[in-house]
Amino acid sequence: MNKMARVNKAVFPVAGLGTRFLPATKASPKEMLPIVDKPLIQYAVEEAWSAGIQQMIFVTGRSKRTIEDHFDVAFELEAELINANKTALIELVRSVVPKGMNCAFVRQPKMLGLGHAVLCAEHLVGDEPFAVLLADDLMVGEPPIMAQMAEQFQRLGRSIIAVQEVPLEQTKRYGIVAGDATASGVIQIREIVEKPAPEVAPSRMGVAGRYILTPGIFDQIRAQPKGAGGEIQLTDGISGLLSQEAVYAYQYKGKRYDCGSKEGFLEATVELALQHAEVGESFRTYLKTLTL
Repeated sequence: MNKMARVNKAVFPVAGLGTRFLPATKASPKEMLPIVDKPLIQYAVEEAWSAGIQQMIFVTGRSKRTIEDHFDVAFELEAELINANKTALIELVRSVVPKGMNCAFVRQPKMLGLGHAVLCAEHLVGDEPFAVLLADDLMVGEPPIMAQMAEQFQRLGRSIIAVQEVPLEQTKRYGIVAGDATASGVIQIREIVEKPAPEVAPSRMGVAGRYILTPGIFDQIRAQPKGAGGEIQLTDGISGLLSQEAVYAYQYKGKRYDCGSKEGFLEATVELALQHAEVGESFRTYLKTLTL
């Protein structure tokens, strides 16, 4: 196995303002919006944990203390539950941070883009490969998407990006990759462009919110001028990395919910509620009563 092939750290950029969900996000982070009974950020952390990742690094901003509190010990809550002999709820609360998981938090002082957010975590990542998970993208698969990617990374030992085929008219919403299919089913990337117009998009393979990156990405991000939207784009850093080492795209097996949009958030709520062990059956019965 390549000496760099073990991924044990994940970065969660969670400093965004969540303006598309105002006023709900005026005082609460968008990553703490619940899908049924878990906040978006917890779904992403559980996905990383399922891939064997133990070190969780959150790049936060102002008014994001709720995220830190969620992954901290809730002494008062646990004491109340213990006094009430609510054993199942105590176990549920403690399961948010299972034994062996470590959480660290770093501030992104200015909203300068996803690339800049990743760069803010460099001193915590160090000289080793790491995952990046965007909580806005709630991704469901079996095995979980990040576990699929970690398996690919163990084999390749190079940066790998989750991709999906998107409608041509939507290329301006995604980073778009073009490359050559390999015998093992991944794509070796030749080109990656941030939010190209449909008429100039090199393909329809759009980047989803999951990455495993080698530490060489940090120097590449630092070398980039501001890109699309006047921000320091992670896509531009990956484009620079292509000149130094191979980068692969992986068409994951599963489903992505764009919970950065209201429509995607509602779709995830309904579909995951239908799959929920506690409320799924009764919720399905309720939906059948609706006249649409």
